[in-house]
Amino acid sequence: MTSAGNELRRIRDGLGLTMRDVENAATLIAQRHGSDEYLIPPSRLSDIETKGVVPSVYRFYSLAAIYHKSAGSLLELYGVNLDELGSEWALTQAPAKSHVVTLEEEQRACRMPVKMDPGFDLRETSNLGRMIQEWGTVPMAMLSHMEARVYTYAYIGSEDFTMYPILPPGSFVQVDESESRRRVQDRQWRSEYERPIYLVETRDGVTCCWCSLRNNALVLQPHPLSPVPVRVLKHPQDADVVGQVIGVAMRIGNLAPAELQAVREFSAPKSSVVLPSSSSLRAAAGADLPSIVTRKKLG
Repeated sequence: MTSAGNELRRIRDGLGLTMRDVENAATLIAQRHGSDEYLIPPSRLSDIETKGVVPSVYRFYSLAAIYHKSAGSLLELYGVNLDELGSEWALTQAPAKSHVVTLEEEQRACRMPVKMDPGFDLRETSNLGRMIQEWGTVPMAMLSHMEARVYTYAYIGSEDFTMYPILPPGSFVQVDESESRRRVQDRQWRSEYERPIYLVETRDGVTCCWCSLRNNALVLQPHPLSPVPVRVLKHPQDADVVGQVIGVAMRIGNLAPAELQAVREFSAPKSSVVLPSSSSLRAAAGADLPSIVTRKKLG
C-alpha cells in the first residue's frame, strides 16, 4: 500500500500539483456531485501517499479525474486489475437464477486475433489456436483470456455435421487441454448431454465427437442423428485426443439454406452408408488397423 501511495505522489509531482491544488480540484468535484465524500484534504492525501491509507471509492474517483487517469489504472497500483474481472467469473459459484450479464462500457485494450492463417477454411473444423498468425491489441473487453494456453478454441466447419444437432456447423467450442480432460471417460451416461465431447486430431484434420477406447483403438462416435459414420482409428498413431469440450457458442434457428438441404438429405437412410455394429467395433479394435489417411503424420 505504501508503494502505491508513493506512485500516487510521483504522479502528482509529475503534473506539478501541490496538495492544495488537489484539495481545490476535489472541492469542485464534490460541489458538482453534492457530496463531501469526494473531498481530499491535504492531511488525508498525505496519509494516502505516505502511510498506506487506501482511498475510498469516491476519492479514487476524484484522484482519477484530477490526475487525468482512468480509475482502473489507479486500482492497478493497489493490485486490482479490472481486465481480469471476466476470467474471475469461472472461479465463483454461478448464480442459481438466469440473469442478464452486463459488461462495463469502458473500452480497454486487450489482445485478440487480428491475423488468421490463409489456409483457414470455414468448411472444415479447425483448431483455432493454430490458425491465428498474429495477436493484436484492440479495444474489446473480455477477450484477452482467449490467448491463455490452458484452452484451445476450435471452429466447427460449415460441412462438419459430426455432432449435429448438439454442435451445429458454425459453432465455436472451448476445449480444456489439461491432462485429466484428455483422458477418455468410459461409463454409462444418463443422457447425451452428460457424455463428454472431445476434440480429436486425426491425420486428416480435427473433429469433435464422443470417444471410447477399445484396446489400442479410439472409437470416434458421432451423434445418432448425424450422417457421419463411426470411425475406429489406431490410438495414438492415427488419432489423438486434444482435450474435452467445456464451452460452446452456437447459432440456433438460422441455418443457411445449403445446411438445411444437407440435413434433409442426411435424414433419409442411404444404402451406401454402413455403420459398423458394436460387435464389428469390438472386432476391429483388436485388429491391426490401417491408417485412414497417410498423407501426413500427427504432431
